[in-house]
Order: sequence, then C-alpha cells, then structure tokens
Amino acid sequence: MYFENTGLEDILVDFNLLQHIMGKHGMTKEGQWDYERVTFDRKFDVREGRYYLRVFAYAVDGDIDAGDATVKVMKPVIGKYYYPFGVEYGEDEHFPEHLLKTCADILATIKSELKAFEIQV
Repeated sequence: MYFENTGLEDILVDFNLLQHIMGKHGMTKEGQWDYERVTFDRKFDVREGRYYLRVFAYAVDGDIDAGDATVKVMKPVIGKYYYPFGVEYGEDEHFPEHLLKTCADILATIKSELKAFEIQV
C-alpha cells in the first residue's frame, strides 16, 4: 500500500543527508542499493505480523556507492511479509490502523527534516 500525499515524493536531496536522516528514524539501507537506486526499510513486528515500511530513491546525479549522489525520493510503501515468499504490497492486504498511524508519523517527521535541505531545480 502506497502512502499518498506525504510530501516526500519528488524531493531532491543529497544522498548522505538522506541516509543520515533516515537512520535517525530506524530506516536502514542494508544491502538494498546499487549505483542508481536505494531502498530504506524499517521492520515492524506487531501482533498482526511482520511489516516493512519502505522508502525508495534513485540517483539523478552522481552514484549512490560513491556517496556523491543527489537522489529523488519516491512514494513510500508498506508491505506485509510472508515467509518464504517475501513482501506483498497489494491493496488486498490488511494493514493495522495503529501501524499505519505510526508509519505516517515517521514519514511526516522525515519530511519535515528533509524539507530544509531540499534541492530546488
């Protein structure tokens, strides 16, 4: 399920700054990156199951691995994990309201911190 109208979509920002701010809020990139793309995850183990909040970004200038990239943030998504298949994002999934609120609060805080450093084009 995508989070709509978070204000994060299309923000252009320095990758190192994005990584720092995401890390402050438990969003990690682990091995989910390459030269052009990166995914930040936060895992939630709640009574209803395991869920992942994900924020994707891609380089519009520079390289992620070199640490000199300007990245564009994409629409955040939440998915439910199913062993052994992986994460499902479909509209048919049930996402607990308390979890959606927690994720929305995290995304709003990230947005407010990123907005001060947004690159205007």
